[in-house]
Amino acid sequence: MSNPQEPSAPGQPPQWQQPPVPPSRAPGEPGPPEQYGAPGEYPAPGQNPAPAPYPSPGQQPAGQYPSPFGLPGQQPPAKSRKGLWIILGIVGGVLLLVIVGVVVLLKVVGGATNQAKGLAENFTKLLISGETGKAYDDFLDPKLQEQLSRDDFAAGVKSLEMDDTCKPAYDDLKVSSENGTNAADVAGVITCDGKKVELAYRFEGTDELKMINIKLKPKA
Repeated sequence: MSNPQEPSAPGQPPQWQQPPVPPSRAPGEPGPPEQYGAPGEYPAPGQNPAPAPYPSPGQQPAGQYPSPFGLPGQQPPAKSRKGLWIILGIVGGVLLLVIVGVVVLLKVVGGATNQAKGLAENFTKLLISGETGKAYDDFLDPKLQEQLSRDDFAAGVKSLEMDDTCKPAYDDLKVSSENGTNAADVAGVITCDGKKVELAYRFEGTDELKMINIKLKPKA
């Protein structure tokens, strides 16, 4: 039979509940290796490890740039300037077209203006010199010739009694262009000895201007 165990001292747990005392070892003798490393190195059972600290918003590690792909230290992608160059190219093309259009318009209008002035001067000189037949054939549009016969035209010019003393002056000259058709309105006065004759011509055409309307009458 085993010997009965001695009762424990008051306030102490029974011997079967007390933790075992590690055996003593001589000075300098190495102890048993620790299984879990240094105290506090690993979390206690049931606890999660503390998360690694993250930089606060607006902060980033030194020498690194924020990456849209989550890779630290990646340089930000360079912004493409293709769209800017496309916009500049479109704007430049539009401005070029506008400039070309203005130049062409000025050339067309300027050419029509010079042509209309030259037509008015040549036509009036023929009337003053009495060459009404040539003026009728060379300057009047066929549609105007249908409304005004050659004889009526000659009789009307003769009634004005113009001679070599008459000098024309063109006070107003307007030129326009629409749908490829050029038009010119010429107005002025023929000054003779003791009288004046008002004139108003209208020329129209594409390549060549022809007179479609004429007015000659003594000025009051």
